Amino acid sequence: MKSINLQRTESLLMELVPEALSTLSDSRINTLAITGIDCKNGKYDAKVYFDGSDFNDSEIRQIIELLKKANSRIKSYVLSSTGWYKCPNFTFINDTSLEHSLHMEALFAKISKEKKSKDIEEESDNE
Repeated sequence: MKSINLQRTESLLMELVPEALSTLSDSRINTLAITGIDCKNGKYDAKVYFDGSDFNDSEIRQIIELLKKANSRIKSYVLSSTGWYKCPNFTFINDTSLEHSLHMEALFAKISKEKKSKDIEEESDNE
């Protein structure tokens, strides 16, 4: 379980990182949706998850490179907004959890449909 301070830090970063991205001039990253932030080692490392469902693999690699280049600007924005003396090192990761959940929902729907058709067949056999 995460400490309250770590949860507060993550919550604050969830607000500040998208704001920092919106100040950048590149249209590929200034509207990027941040889906989560996971801080490790206090404020030393943070994994920033973004929604890359609208992009293909090569575009995602490009976006990650752009985010790495913008890392220092994002850090500067966070430091100036919070007054912290130290800002985490950001690692940007494509969040695929939405795709996984959609795939799981499709599997459950398929199972449900197969079960209903099986139940209908059993009822017609019993009559």
